Amino acid sequence: QVKLVESGGGLVQAGGSLTLSCLVSGRTFSELDMAWFRQAPGKERDLLARITYWGGGTTYYADSVKGRFIITRDNARSTVSLQMNSLEPEDTSVYYCSAREPTEVSWHYWGQGTQVTVSS
Repeated sequence: QVKLVESGGGLVQAGGSLTLSCLVSGRTFSELDMAWFRQAPGKERDLLARITYWGGGTTYYADSVKGRFIITRDNARSTVSLQMNSLEPEDTSVYYCSAREPTEVSWHYWGQGTQVTVSS
């Protein structure tokens, strides 16, 4: 059973930084694509960043976070992180870690989510 556990959420002032981490167990981490999503109340869950399992980890960022957020992975520690800089009140949301088999299109492994609140 694949399990994802996020940590690192909390309250931060606008302009500040926060780093989220996600520990994966139950599957060979280095064989999984990883991603971070977020979902605000009443809104859809949006993909923020993803990192592939191959090639040292090719990354993709949504326009809303490009240049501010950085996704990295540590295969030795089965961990994916999201460094978030220059946070804005609009970044307030529940952040989710997700994983998928590289042969799949859908993201089907999910963490429980961690709340990030950015105060103005």
